[in-house]
Amino acid sequence: MQVKPQPIRGMNDTLPDAAVTWRFLETVVREVIESYGYREIRLPLLEQTELFARSIGEATDVVEKEMYTFVDRDGDSITLRPEATASMVRAGISNGLLHNQRQKLWTNGPMFRHEKPQKGRYRQFHQIDVEAMGFAGPDIDAELIILCARMWQRLGIKRIWLEINSLGSSETREIYRNALIKYFSSVKNQLDDDSIRRLETNPLRILDSKNPDLQGVIEQAPNMLEFLDTESEAHFSQLKVALDAAGIEYRVNSRLVRGLDYYNRTVFEWVTDALGSQGAVCSGGRYDGLVQKLGGKTTPAIGWAMGVERLVMLYQTGGGQSPSNSPDVYLAMVGEPAERRGMDVAERLRDEIAGIKVEMNLGGGSFKSQLKRADKSGAQYALVLGDDEIENNCIGLKPLRSDEQQCSLAMERLIDTLGSKLN
Repeated sequence: MQVKPQPIRGMNDTLPDAAVTWRFLETVVREVIESYGYREIRLPLLEQTELFARSIGEATDVVEKEMYTFVDRDGDSITLRPEATASMVRAGISNGLLHNQRQKLWTNGPMFRHEKPQKGRYRQFHQIDVEAMGFAGPDIDAELIILCARMWQRLGIKRIWLEINSLGSSETREIYRNALIKYFSSVKNQLDDDSIRRLETNPLRILDSKNPDLQGVIEQAPNMLEFLDTESEAHFSQLKVALDAAGIEYRVNSRLVRGLDYYNRTVFEWVTDALGSQGAVCSGGRYDGLVQKLGGKTTPAIGWAMGVERLVMLYQTGGGQSPSNSPDVYLAMVGEPAERRGMDVAERLRDEIAGIKVEMNLGGGSFKSQLKRADKSGAQYALVLGDDEIENNCIGLKPLRSDEQQCSLAMERLIDTLGSKLN
């Protein structure tokens, strides 16, 4: 017996009923993003492995354990992108977009990480990524956060809140890193294996541990905010003032560190309690040293990434409604003359009524079977063409979702009548 093909674990099909929700949400998000002056950029799925090792950090879980990496036929090490920020910066450098310029860019597409698949966490997942490069002040930090708040408002999402923190400069972060190593080394016997592994390579990630047995130890760790340099402290204070002025509620979480090495100063997460353990929906922060690290000139930058799968789940959990995926009208045709005329009618409807969705009956069938298909399609109306209608130059209009009476329309009245009913 032949084995049926199956998708790769953690890589899912998005079926038509779900795809309409994805498209609706992506459209709303795009409209909000572009209303703030951000322009779309489209990036390749594959990059040189070195790009992510240099940007994300060789000691991070992403680079050490999660990337899909292979050697291509030219002998180059290639990686399916695990995130978009590094690709965005690479594109800015390689295309000269950052030469004496500031850029506000966004992109959308699949990312790839070899993680344990679970609700809200997949091996192929999708992100909307927004980046602002060339902006140094806290005003752009505030704008990116306020932009998110407008998205939640547009989508009616309520069970979400904002957490913010500052990681300071790269110099103060290194001082803080050493303080963490000293502290966690003193309580090493209380750490789990994962935290011990991170102790020398990436101790900040211990603060992000979800192990409940470690929370007491983590709570006693040195506080990042007490290590901030003067400029970073002022930057963070100005951000909070801007958020207060905009009416954005937030919680300062000094344990919020983000998992990638390139972050500095402002970091933030929009989190929810509606999706179980996968609470982070949109996360971001500053990466003022990354452009220079990848070969460009010193360029301040900040951005965020939002998981589309989690956005879809959060929207649906809150009872959000998506546009119908059904046709507006279903065209039933009985007899060869009606079938020939039906194609012209369908094309005329698409020409004259903007956005109308017309499904034609294909493959023949009795009038009764065609009406069953029409009803199953979810269409609002069935249009009926038969020998009598062709002879009298008219068409039947049968409501499928209301108590309206079926009627016969002169063909020249079809566009105006149907257009007014659908609008």
